[in-house]
Amino acid sequence: MSDSERPDLVAFQELEHLIMALADEMAGWRRRAHEAEAKLKAVPTTGGRANAAALDKENRELRERLEAARLRTKQLLEKLRFLRQQQESEAHR
Repeated sequence: MSDSERPDLVAFQELEHLIMALADEMAGWRRRAHEAEAKLKAVPTTGGRANAAALDKENRELRERLEAARLRTKQLLEKLRFLRQQQESEAHR
């Protein structure tokens, strides 16, 4: 059986791809959260309360999505560590 056909390596590569995609998505969310914060700071304090409320809401939603992505990334990393440990233990057999 070649390395490219081993199910654990295929799963490992798939997991790496998912983690990379998730990291890219998190970077986009983080950028949008920073942009929303900058817009909120630019809103005059005497007016634009509706805009400020909308930006606050968007910022909260982005932070929630970012936290969910962080948790998912942590889960994926734990799976990756488990697969790596399995691979190493099989290699030592």
